[in-house]
Amino acid sequence: MFVRHLSVADFRSWAGADVTFDPGPSALIGPNGQGKTNLVESIGYLATLGSHRVSADAPLVRAGCERAVVRAAIVDAGRELRVELEIVPGRTNKAKLNGSPVPRAREVLGALRTVLFAPEDLAIVRGDPGERRRFLDELVVARAPRLAGVRADYERVLKQRAALLKSAGAARRGGTADLRTLDVWDGHLAAHGSQLLRARLDATRALRPFAAAAYAEVAPASAGLGLAYSTALAKDVPELAADPREDVPVPDPGVLEAALIAALAHARPAELDRGVNLVGPHRDDLDLSIGELPVRGYASHGEGWSVALALRLGSYELLRGESVSGGDPVLILDDVFAELDHGRRRQLATVAGKAEQAIVTAAVPGDVPEELFGARYDVCDGEVRRVR
Repeated sequence: MFVRHLSVADFRSWAGADVTFDPGPSALIGPNGQGKTNLVESIGYLATLGSHRVSADAPLVRAGCERAVVRAAIVDAGRELRVELEIVPGRTNKAKLNGSPVPRAREVLGALRTVLFAPEDLAIVRGDPGERRRFLDELVVARAPRLAGVRADYERVLKQRAALLKSAGAARRGGTADLRTLDVWDGHLAAHGSQLLRARLDATRALRPFAAAAYAEVAPASAGLGLAYSTALAKDVPELAADPREDVPVPDPGVLEAALIAALAHARPAELDRGVNLVGPHRDDLDLSIGELPVRGYASHGEGWSVALALRLGSYELLRGESVSGGDPVLILDDVFAELDHGRRRQLATVAGKAEQAIVTAAVPGDVPEELFGARYDVCDGEVRRVR
């Protein structure tokens, strides 16, 4: 898989840009602040419907404009697909496939698969649990795009249920609460939450050996990297409490749904008192460890970079192996080589050099390993110019 052509209009700093890419490595070179990251961010947005830099869409639209448009021609297994997204902050985004509108923007998910490694990825290692949940959810959707709908439904249920908990809690204190509606929303949370939870568990299990192998390559002198999914349901579902090094099957959705229903019933008094959702995969975490020690609080800065790199390289190898068409995901490396030491640079360059398409950004040519100097584009003064 590769992006043959990219076009953006009023996206970030770009009033307009058109770039034609070839398979293999491509390097976008230019001083900071010239829009290199904005271009690769637009490619990542087409693949995930989200930015690796911000959580909202408003910053993606050029100042003073109402909307941004991103278009790409994607080649996979010899077939070309044209994807277009119109980003309108505060409104539902619109999408087209081969020029035809689709009912929901998320229907373009799966048309383009990317793995993007950027300095922001240190937040996966050092940030709060929400960063690791987001990482897992992006991997889940990349493996099975239909799960974007499950994730969206789960988020909708959380919002509706939180509002109901607040109103029901107030009525309960006044002695007039009718909790039958809450029972219905408990069922919705358990139904969608069990699907999302199972997908995360399966993704963690599938990623574990790839991430561990990548970490062993980039940090050969360090103890091994461990991944374990952490959920409060582990006390009720024995399979979830098993040693992650053991090959334990992921529980069926029905088992997880029943466990969620039971946990919701147990937590209801506390939820009504506090007016918040206390049970569900939105409270879970991905535990990362080096040897016997947790990464957070113990890993050095270099080890943190190694873990972040291993998670992305592991994701790339996992998606590559699961591709139905046999095409690799597009590998995007946004301004990361200047941050890495020689060993990590070499390992990343080795993997990227074998990718069907790798797109690299850097401030100066010297930051890009020689293996990745295929096509070169200079990005400066609002222009993208191919020079090699």
